[in-house]
Amino acid sequence: MENSQTRAVRNYRARLGALGVSRFEVLAKDADRNLIRTVARRLAQDGPAAENLRATVSAALADAPGKKGGILAALRRSPLVGADLDLKRPRIAGRKIRI
Repeated sequence: MENSQTRAVRNYRARLGALGVSRFEVLAKDADRNLIRTVARRLAQDGPAAENLRATVSAALADAPGKKGGILAALRRSPLVGADLDLKRPRIAGRKIRI
């Protein structure tokens, strides 16, 4: 048996879902709370302001298109480049085991 509070929350979330809005949790710094709420409120609205904000944020967060050689470039930036490390291991036969 559900109480009126549970029913009210279920109905509210159903109305939001019908509008195409969903709830989700975001982890961020406490200082960014108002900024994130303002951005979320603006994005939930329909209109040119929301589209403009969506395009601006997407452009700011978009990574460069996937380039080949990203791992190689990261290895070349490594502080161990030119360290002349000796990575050879002696070749030793494994231990004997009885099966």
